[in-house]
Amino acid sequence: MLVLLAGIFVVHIATVIMLFVSTIANVWMVGSSSVGKISTGLWLLCNKTCIQLQVSSEDEASLKAVQAFMILSIIFSVVALVLFIMQLFTLEKGKRFYMTGAVMLVCWMCILIAVSIYTARFTSTMVYATNPHHGYCFILAWICFCFSFIIGILYLVLRKK
Repeated sequence: MLVLLAGIFVVHIATVIMLFVSTIANVWMVGSSSVGKISTGLWLLCNKTCIQLQVSSEDEASLKAVQAFMILSIIFSVVALVLFIMQLFTLEKGKRFYMTGAVMLVCWMCILIAVSIYTARFTSTMVYATNPHHGYCFILAWICFCFSFIIGILYLVLRKK
């Protein structure tokens, strides 16, 4: 049981770190141009230097929604981690980690909404670059989506012994 708890804890910490990286770094879409490699993220457009990401007025609300949901997913993931640690020491024997699982599934839902909006609105808008493709931050966000779902379900099923 201790190995299972430690494994879940390690995967949860890895998920939090990957969420931070995928939200902060600016490599959601990558492409080439005559100047060199171009990458865009949630915040900046980087070529040799980084400038604020310019989006059309119709896409601005979508970008702000993606930013907000990614930040919310980080917050909910950290809250779930703190809740798990607190419940680990205060929860009675035989009880389940319902609250932790519920918060982690809310984190999962925030990641799903953010990455789905980004996929629908921004993956084909890199018209100023040739050969655009997804960067590692986009892939990390989808990995966090899978991990947070698995962790959330494990917390709901897990019983303190």
